[in-house]
Amino acid sequence: MKGNEFMDFKLSLIPYEDKTLLYNLIQLYRYDSSEFDGHVLNRHGQYLYKYIDHQWTDEYRRPFMVTVDEEIAGFVLVSLDVPQEHMKLSKAEKTNLISDFFIMRKYRRRGVGKKAAYTLFEEFKGTWEIRQTVGNKPAYAFWKHVISEYAQHDRYCEEFLQNEQWHGPVFVFNSDTDESDEIQ
Repeated sequence: MKGNEFMDFKLSLIPYEDKTLLYNLIQLYRYDSSEFDGHVLNRHGQYLYKYIDHQWTDEYRRPFMVTVDEEIAGFVLVSLDVPQEHMKLSKAEKTNLISDFFIMRKYRRRGVGKKAAYTLFEEFKGTWEIRQTVGNKPAYAFWKHVISEYAQHDRYCEEFLQNEQWHGPVFVFNSDTDESDEIQ
């Protein structure tokens, strides 16, 4: 794989049988992001993630694996049609949310993350809310670029929230072109 070229990109649901695989990837993700969000290892040398089983038991959650040329490239945890009262910024009745998004370092800056995001936006049309922790400048730069490009620069809302619910940047946009005037 050179530059932005990759042969075979896939975004597929992770079956429950691969729960351990997702757990292992979450360990890499939590390690990678610990400098921004302060996650610490437990006494067994692992990062806790209390919602692992919820990815298959909660109807609205979807765990996705990202692969490139049949090699694991990352994962995305998505929540679909989340009611407005659980959102930080979106005013839509139902909003899609990217809970966690991780692309392996080997695949960063090669278009893999952007392709994964665009694929999700197209597959699940509607309002999206995407948040970053306040210190994660690389994630903010990635999402700012991807969303502004996808939503045609002026068709999204961005706010920096600092309250009891959230501390950091939040983006809201609509991937349904028929409803793109409604961004909140």
